Formats: sequence, C-alpha cells, structure tokens
Amino acid sequence: MTKKMLFLPLCIIALVLMIGPFSSATAKTANLNLANFFPASHFMNTKIIKQWIEEVEKVSEGQVKITSFPGQTLLKAPETYDGVVSGTSDIGVGAFAYTRGRFPVMEGFELPGIYFGSCTATNMTAWDGYKKLMPKELADTKVLWFYAVGPGSLYTKGEVKSLEDLKGLRIRATGLTAKSIEALGATPVAMPMPDSYEALSKGVVEGIIGPPEILKGWKLADVTKYITIVPPVYNGVHYCVMNLDKWNSLPENVRAAIDGVNEKFIETAGKIWDSEMKTGGIDYALEQGLKMGKLSDADNAKANELIKPILDDYVKRMNEKGLAGQEILDFVQQKAAEYSKKYPPAY
Repeated sequence: MTKKMLFLPLCIIALVLMIGPFSSATAKTANLNLANFFPASHFMNTKIIKQWIEEVEKVSEGQVKITSFPGQTLLKAPETYDGVVSGTSDIGVGAFAYTRGRFPVMEGFELPGIYFGSCTATNMTAWDGYKKLMPKELADTKVLWFYAVGPGSLYTKGEVKSLEDLKGLRIRATGLTAKSIEALGATPVAMPMPDSYEALSKGVVEGIIGPPEILKGWKLADVTKYITIVPPVYNGVHYCVMNLDKWNSLPENVRAAIDGVNEKFIETAGKIWDSEMKTGGIDYALEQGLKMGKLSDADNAKANELIKPILDDYVKRMNEKGLAGQEILDFVQQKAAEYSKKYPPAY
C-alpha cells in the first residue's frame, strides 16, 4: 500500500476522533434554578424535590442541572408562579391557593365537600383534570407535575369539640378553605404557611387548618394542642412549573425524557406525602402529646350542608367566566370517587 493510499483512511480516522469528543464537549448544559417555599429540612426538599432533580439529571444525561433554593430564598411563596413566568426563577414549586382567583379552573380540585381520601388520590385527580381541560391559566408556563397536600384537619390551641366551638375563632386558611371556615362560623385569616408558626405563637390566629404533616414539617405541634378531624373543608393542590422559554430551549429528546419522569412522578409524590401525613403528622403529633378528636356525625352533616353553597357558587363563577362550571365539578367528583377507592387515606 502506498503512502497516498494510507493517507486518506488516516485522515478519516483523525477527523472522526476530533468530531466525537468535540461534539460531546460542546453540548450545552442547562443550569436551572428552582424556587420553593418549604424549609430546607422539610421532606418536600429532602425527599421529593431531591428525587425529582436526580431523575431529571439522569435522564437528561447531564444536559440539565438543577439547583434548588428552599425557604423562600429566591421567591416569596405568593410570588412563585409569576416569578417563573417572568424568568426570575427557571422552575417554581408553589401553591395555587396562595394567589386566589389566579387559577379558577384549578380551584375546582380544591373544592370543599368532596371526599378525595388521600394526597395521591387528589394528585391523580388534578393531573387527569389538567390533561383533560388544559386550562388557559397555566398556558404561560410548562407544567411539570403536581403534588397534593390534603385532606386536612384542624389544629388549635383550645379544644374544638363542636361547630359551636368554632364560632369566632381566628383560623389560618387560604383559598377556598377560607370560605369553608367562614361558612362554619370561624374567622379565616389568609397567610402563607411560612408565617403560620409566628402567627400561632403570638396569638394572631388561634388555629390552622391544613395537612397533618405541618405539625412536624413546619413545627406547628409546638404551638398547638388539639387535632380535630373535620369534614372535607381543606384540600390543597400545588404545582411545579417551568419558564416556557427555558423549557423550549432544551433539546426535544431531553424534553421528552423529562416528560416521562414527570408522568410517573405524580403518583410518586402523592405516595410520599401520604406516608409523611401519617408518620410525620398524626403519629408525630400524638407522640408530642397533642390530643385528637372529631366532630359528631350531626355536626359533620350540618357542616356539609353549610359548605354546599360554595360548590354552587363555584359553578356559577365558572359559567360567568365562559367556563363549563358544572362539567368541571362533575369531573372532579367522578375522579375523586374513583381514585379515593384506589388510594385510600393514610391515617
């Protein structure tokens, strides 16, 4: 073989060796930040967000790196969604109820008087609803996944044995839960969860309604003494969303891989919440000396009657906005009944 004959194959080999490493080296890595309002030590950070980030980085083969900023260090809780829209944060984890009226369709998945049973059941219901209805209110971000934080109970400084005991009590409540609490005779006080500990310790509010995990995760067992199981007046759906421009800048194959993670993560996040509702909520609180009770059957029946007008009002408000209010309500009730059987209460 002549030198000329050897030259061409050697050049091709050299070119291949150059192109391979060069292409890999120049593949862009998207370094994204994630804002959330949970304390750094909360299981939402240590278990759920951490796991999701690891799975995303794995399926993207290192093309996506995410740094989480917990404890409102990047965005305040009520500002999270709009902060993602504007690009202040690439990704945000927040609560729909913190910006009441901003997400009318998603309110339907937090309606009182509907038995969801567990966080997972609520999560699956809301996710199915999002995919079916594709609400315009969420069109300005890329919706990644939801997580649910209900059903909830009432935690107070003084004992609440009846609806009569609720009258006039100042209770921290947000979103539709505030309307429910008001219908039952209490005075709702809206505030983000991070402000609740101080409000309870200083007597600004006398109780709070929410998922039992707040008793440990937000240390509220330190400033309350009683747990009262109430009818379905609290159910919270939260979101994880991404800035649209950031999302669209990712390669198509990476977006598809992340979507695959998200679809499975709906159930995963729900099951972790359910587990923590019991072990980090009810079990923990009872170990700390809190006492647990419930309303009588008569009071439960009366409570459900008192909050029923909230459902009727929701349908009316949706219709006025040109949305199919009754269709949304029927879907929520149907799916809640279906999923509550598949994913029963954790406690």
